[in-house]
Amino acid sequence: MPVARNDTAAGGASRRLFFYNAGFLRQPRLREILHAAGWDLRVGLPGPDDRVAVWGRSPYAARGEAVAARRGCGIVRLEDAFLRSIHPGRDGEPPLGLLIDPDGVHFDSATPSRAERILTHEPLDDSALLQRARDGMARVQALDLSKYNNFDETLEAPPPGYVLVVDQTAGDASITHGGAHARTFREMLAYAQIEHPGARIVIKTHPETRAGHRPGHYGPEHCDARTSLLNAPVSPWKLLDGAISVYTVSSQMGLEAIFAGHRPRVFGQPFYAGWGLTQDENPVARRSRRLTRAQLFAAAYLLAPTWFDPCRKRVCSFEEAVDQLEAQTRAFRTDRNGHIACGMRLWKRRPLQQFFGQPHPLRFANDPTKATEIAAKTGRNLLIWAGKEPQGFAPAVPVLRVEDGFLRSRGLGADLVPPLSLVTDRQGIYYDPSRPSDLEDLIACEPLPGGRARTERLITAIRAAGLSKYNVGGPLPPLPDGPRILVPGQVEDDASIRLGAPETCTNLELLARTRAENPDKIILFKPHPDVEAGLRPGRIAEAEALRYADKILHNSNPAALLDAVDEVWTMTSLLGFEALLRGKQTTCLGAPFYAGWGLTRDLGPTSARRQARPDLLQLVHAALIAYPRYFDPVSGQPCPAEVVLERLAKGPLPRPGRGNRALAKLQGFFASHAGLWRR
Repeated sequence: MPVARNDTAAGGASRRLFFYNAGFLRQPRLREILHAAGWDLRVGLPGPDDRVAVWGRSPYAARGEAVAARRGCGIVRLEDAFLRSIHPGRDGEPPLGLLIDPDGVHFDSATPSRAERILTHEPLDDSALLQRARDGMARVQALDLSKYNNFDETLEAPPPGYVLVVDQTAGDASITHGGAHARTFREMLAYAQIEHPGARIVIKTHPETRAGHRPGHYGPEHCDARTSLLNAPVSPWKLLDGAISVYTVSSQMGLEAIFAGHRPRVFGQPFYAGWGLTQDENPVARRSRRLTRAQLFAAAYLLAPTWFDPCRKRVCSFEEAVDQLEAQTRAFRTDRNGHIACGMRLWKRRPLQQFFGQPHPLRFANDPTKATEIAAKTGRNLLIWAGKEPQGFAPAVPVLRVEDGFLRSRGLGADLVPPLSLVTDRQGIYYDPSRPSDLEDLIACEPLPGGRARTERLITAIRAAGLSKYNVGGPLPPLPDGPRILVPGQVEDDASIRLGAPETCTNLELLARTRAENPDKIILFKPHPDVEAGLRPGRIAEAEALRYADKILHNSNPAALLDAVDEVWTMTSLLGFEALLRGKQTTCLGAPFYAGWGLTRDLGPTSARRQARPDLLQLVHAALIAYPRYFDPVSGQPCPAEVVLERLAKGPLPRPGRGNRALAKLQGFFASHAGLWRR
């Protein structure tokens, strides 16, 4: 995905950027973004070819402006990009992108900013750019993303049919430098009430006012029988969806109103006014061009900002920034009330804490009934490892079932290698076809705009890097010539076999059935790595396996093996899904999550619920992008699938200690003798 070039130092100008505000020292993300964008941030005295960095039109900007004036050098003004973070900056959260502007600042109408120059002079007619803009608009709305994202997406907006009046924080620079003042807000409310007699007026409070950081312009004294304040953290997109008209001074919500299909009434002079998409009470004479919504979005979100990938510490595209914000927002929305976790082995607790422990650390309880009681008392969700859920368990609190994801690690879970991906499911779990799961719903849905192209890139990267779930195994030995079938062995007490393979449920039965139906083909048997490591049950004596298989492939790299075969026969192994990624025919004797959709040859029973006929991109988008959560062990942040893919392919990845292996062996010993105490 192309990254917009921020040519803020074009023409060979110096990349040295001097600062005189302690905020640059306190906020490492600012330094990281500027460094990634090619700026050399410094203290001292600038030369005539250097620049001075200041934050927008803040009170502290005067210090840098004075130095720049004395030294005869230029100024670069910084502001947050329009998709910023979960919480406001005053809560201490860093931005995901910046507007780095040598011309002005986007909210100051006195001087054209870089954003305005793009809107005025750039052709904005490239079909690929405009398609990215249309996809971006639709995706931001579908994901319910805004500048700040600490609203409660489950809250409903007031009943539709209201006039929306957007408040801002008192004294905000976008007001004072946007041709407005405090009394403009009183005038705006009066206009809304006069122009919509009898209509309900809803005044939306600014997030920073709601958080107690800065006062707004409206209070209870401005309410009457049809005018109300909305302090609840309702999604901006839900509010815009229910509004019949939108009134704003210079709020970003006016920009979002345009993308939501409104023609907002604008009383200030924000950068998005004057292009034929707003009804301007205070127009800017120099803005006469007429633009489309897609062109405005392209300038404001794709071309003007410098977006930053906080995991890989580099400048990135708008789409990659949305990938990251989507991952962070999903984690926030799932975890904001906290969880009581049960059914979790001791070694899993630290990685689970990393995944689910913000902002409230996980609390662990071994007994599901006790965990449910604590969850009910504390208002938390119940987090339970899917295989540890008791039969018939129906807690009276929200429950999330947890399992490993499909791009998991470089090493085995049975070796106690922590996962980089986990899935959560409110309905069931992906390997249990007897009941619905969130994954089934996702597979049946069309991906979000841009999702197909993203999935294609992900599949290409997985194949190029030779990745699989565990990413273990050595090189392949010489293989017999002829049509080859791969039969992946499985852990025979695995829940996916117990629940999804009622007829053929052992590795020996799988081999025998495969040979019976393919007498003339080369059959290659790959034992499961957990079984080969002696950690889980499912071993077949070599002589028995060779009655049906032409060759047994010990400790072989599964990705390389998939490239060397023509088809896969399996019960429920994830290798069947990985075979589909590589265009291989897959025959299922059980009912894994990827069976029953018309993409596999199904010889076992499949769920009658699976009536949709998704293509491969839908299946992969659901399984690798929409369903799992990913954690980057390097940055310690939620991240998109692409970051984990890169970590698995190139590193770095932390290695588990030697104690993990010893504990895993001990665990495997007890697991292999479970029959002694389960009788």
